[in-house]
Amino acid sequence: MYIKQKGTYFIQLIAVIAIILQSSCETRTPKDLTKENIIPKPVSITATGSSFIVNADTKIYFDESSRELERNGQFLADYLNEAGSLSLGTESVSEAPQAGIYLSASANNDQLGDEGYNLEITEDLITMSANNPQGVFRGLQTIRQLLPAAKGSATLEIATGTISDFPTYSYRGSMLDVARHFFDVSDVKRYIDFLTFYKMNVLHLHLTDDQGWRIEIKSWPKLAEYGGLTEVGGGKGGFFTQDDYIEIVKYAADRHIIIIPEIDMPGHTQAALASYPELTCDGQAHLVASLKEMSSDYPGLYTGTEVGFSTLCTSQEATYKIINDVVRELAAITPGPYIHIGGDESHVTKKEDYIPFIERVQTIVKSHGKNMIGWDETAQSALQPGGVVQLWHNEEFAKEAVSKGAKLIMAPAKKAYLDMSYDSTSRIGYHWAAYIEVDEGYNWDPSTYLSGINKDDIIGLEAPLWGETITNMDDIEYLTFPRLPGYAEIGWTPLENRNWDEYKLRLAAHGKRFEAMDIDYYPSARVPWDSVK
Repeated sequence: MYIKQKGTYFIQLIAVIAIILQSSCETRTPKDLTKENIIPKPVSITATGSSFIVNADTKIYFDESSRELERNGQFLADYLNEAGSLSLGTESVSEAPQAGIYLSASANNDQLGDEGYNLEITEDLITMSANNPQGVFRGLQTIRQLLPAAKGSATLEIATGTISDFPTYSYRGSMLDVARHFFDVSDVKRYIDFLTFYKMNVLHLHLTDDQGWRIEIKSWPKLAEYGGLTEVGGGKGGFFTQDDYIEIVKYAADRHIIIIPEIDMPGHTQAALASYPELTCDGQAHLVASLKEMSSDYPGLYTGTEVGFSTLCTSQEATYKIINDVVRELAAITPGPYIHIGGDESHVTKKEDYIPFIERVQTIVKSHGKNMIGWDETAQSALQPGGVVQLWHNEEFAKEAVSKGAKLIMAPAKKAYLDMSYDSTSRIGYHWAAYIEVDEGYNWDPSTYLSGINKDDIIGLEAPLWGETITNMDDIEYLTFPRLPGYAEIGWTPLENRNWDEYKLRLAAHGKRFEAMDIDYYPSARVPWDSVK
């Protein structure tokens, strides 16, 4: 017995020595966490000068009291496995481990709010804590950015120190126009991935316009089946089935992003009018737009880019019957709190018809458990509690909205529109609002943009990408990057912590990340890309 026990002790001793020797053989690179190129810039960072090593022996643990953390842990494991050619798994635990990566949603820290996180990195343990899984997930994007841009290394090092971080605005979004040119589910998911990486939390989908209706409505099937047949330029269109849309919503929700669907009305409605002529006052949908860009194959469908010529008939009950059915079906498959009703550029709708129309549609949205968002023109109407107005053009309308108790989403075209060209050499995009170079898109703040409007009046900002000039994913990427990270930082990072001269260096370092993510970005001359080794 003694000999057997002696042998067991000897084996255990050898195992302990082996672990010590293995640890001592790992050479840790001295790293300064404050010098890492994190976008958006965290609220506070403290460095301790060493590094945590991720290798094949690293384990990812999550607090067993929150099963949703398992999905977060798997998200991180999948990323680390891809980045480091590893095969890491996850494990639930009842208390914090001594080593590895540990995710906890029990921070109980009011300052962090719903999306903030604390990240503590030592040589042995990474602890990500937040008030809920959403905050943990935002923090995981920081860990991703602390890893090398290139993938394939079997050993990954992360700088040690602490980060305390939380967003300035609760709404940080982008809009993707799938109506002018249709983009499929895989494209939308890729766009969601971009938002995810930079801690944005809203995707506004512009689903309908003169050129196409892109969402299935089962009670009025021709809206998508006919209204979605074509697109700008006359190419083949398309639409999302409700199952497609549900798939997009789930993909976004898994990344703690809400989808806000937009059904634009009473203008921007030619596709709907062509599908159901009873939406017009005279039943003659094909005569509503006497423009040369009408489709030769599909009567009433429009393939040009002019705006302001179409309108629903606001005086007949049939219009509101269809609108109610559309909102009812869309609300049932949209878990987020908002339905966007558009309301912009309805130039041929008389004001005395427009205002009661918006007010009635707002009531319809409320009746289905959602709050209305509308473009700034909707501020002319009476606004119900919970309503939100999105500034894009008319600053006086934005001020009127606030005077009526509404909150604002800041999306000024001359600062935040992603479809604006960078300069006169840009291969696509418009410049009717402005040329928006990368620094011009970064150097503004929602809280100081309008006199008389302060931070308490604003829920956040949005960077819309209208679709007239984009026909494929490369086009989307070219206009989105490198401006999107700047809009993400405006929404997340306190104004006093933002500075273009410092930000452009961090952005330059992300050029290698864009390349690793196969993003076709615009290499702005105002960003020192070559300064990054």
